[in-house]
Amino acid sequence: MNRYLAVLLAFGIVACQPATDNATEMVAEDSAASSTADGDGLAAVLDALPDEMQARYQYRHPQETLEFLGLKPGMTVVEGLPGRGWYTKVLLPYLGSNASLIGAAYSLEMYALFDFATEESLEEHQTWTTDWVADAEAWRGADGATLAAFHLGSMPADLIGTADAVFFARVLHNLARFEAEGDFLTIALADSFAVLKPGGIFGVVQHHARDEMSDSFADGSHGYLKKSFVIAAAEQAGFEFVAESDVNANDLDQPGEDDIVWRLPPSLGTSENNPELKAELEAVGESNRMTLKFRKPE
Repeated sequence: MNRYLAVLLAFGIVACQPATDNATEMVAEDSAASSTADGDGLAAVLDALPDEMQARYQYRHPQETLEFLGLKPGMTVVEGLPGRGWYTKVLLPYLGSNASLIGAAYSLEMYALFDFATEESLEEHQTWTTDWVADAEAWRGADGATLAAFHLGSMPADLIGTADAVFFARVLHNLARFEAEGDFLTIALADSFAVLKPGGIFGVVQHHARDEMSDSFADGSHGYLKKSFVIAAAEQAGFEFVAESDVNANDLDQPGEDDIVWRLPPSLGTSENNPELKAELEAVGESNRMTLKFRKPE
């Protein structure tokens, strides 16, 4: 009897094995199909955007960047410093109507530290959380993500643990620049960690200073930070470093110690009255950028 049962059990294990393998293969195929569909959907969104936005794709690589970071339709995403909405206009239709996009601006206290701050601009920042949402509504289309907004350092408690991803594109340099005046970088990273669900993504695209540049150059005041600094700051906040990509690297950007990132497109802030210099900087293109992926531990 025991021998008979053993034969039956052995036969059962062998017979079931292909079914297990097939199930694994089916899950893998479904995952690959889903990833392909997401990529196709993102490509369609990018193809539909205005020509002036598409002109920046060669420097900002939105499809490759968002795919590397793992942003997908249906997610709740916090976008740091959305500004005039370059990435917002990509994310809203891509994430879709079952998703949420939450803008996160600098704190009101930090805005007051900029040289260009005026009473009028500071008053505008007071109502930014409602004004930006109202402006961004026009970019949602019929099936865009829902919208909300907050200032870093003043995140509503009901957002804690609700986001799938935080995306900071060219955000960290000013936070680092003013860190000594109010712990702004520390607070922004703490908010980013708190808003994420366990396992959530923290994605960074940041102007990248070469390792041999001085720390005074790479303190954020010139727009650039060193990769080692960004990784250390994120890990200090509790994040795990996952991976990096060179998709937004630009070896033509070779600043000197006196250069600022805003000399390059799209700002071209140092060549307004110098056509030759402007043409030279336009040939460089946008800045050399690191693209880093972090994760909040499970």
